[in-house]
Amino acid sequence: MNLVLFAPNELFAPLSLSDPRAQHVLTVLRRAPGDTFDAGLINGPLGKATLLRADDTALHLAFAATREPPPLPPVTLIIGLPRPQTARDLLRDTTTLGAACIHFVTTERTDPNYASSSLWTSGEWQRHLLTGAAQAFDTRLPSVTWTHTLASALACEAPPPRARLALDNYEPTTSLGAEILNPKTQILNGGGVTLAFGPERGWGPADRDQLRAAGFILCSLGQRVLRLETAVIAALALVHHARS
Repeated sequence: MNLVLFAPNELFAPLSLSDPRAQHVLTVLRRAPGDTFDAGLINGPLGKATLLRADDTALHLAFAATREPPPLPPVTLIIGLPRPQTARDLLRDTTTLGAACIHFVTTERTDPNYASSSLWTSGEWQRHLLTGAAQAFDTRLPSVTWTHTLASALACEAPPPRARLALDNYEPTTSLGAEILNPKTQILNGGGVTLAFGPERGWGPADRDQLRAAGFILCSLGQRVLRLETAVIAALALVHHARS
């Protein structure tokens, strides 16, 4: 936990000692009354928190904002809804790398039961975003949906100019590296990009037709078949490197 994140209303109430953040402050950071530590308000400023005092049940804190975080990179991810454990990893790691929006979508080959997982219905998914943001020393969280079909997610996508690239092992027309270096995609000029990934079983024929009709270019990351979570992180890292 490189950054301790708080909702704005949490700073006006004691932080229970049972809260993992309180244990982190006391046992990992080893802060004592009067000490400060890096903190931030979710989707708000970064700053310093001061441990005012600790009693038998809670920590009492103060927060001073120092700066606003940079905006999230203009990257949207469309991901075929995976198994809950894979989704947990993706929520955490894509937030760490940075994306403005993540749509988990149903596709031809998606197991429809995944959308009813407690990951989504209990709100657990938000915890993984916070873990990813804290790792990245950032307060901004991506917008996340999991109720779209591929068609409805494509329909709400921002209009061009925006690079639209779909990763596919079976019918690619080019490589992701070639498209990243293509000036027409505008990635190298800091433009927005949408990356689409099939579910763990890959895109179906109708999925590919929808993607092509929406202006997506089918790309590959090479001949090796990667796990979904590996492909997403590899592609996102390549895009961020090109835009840096």
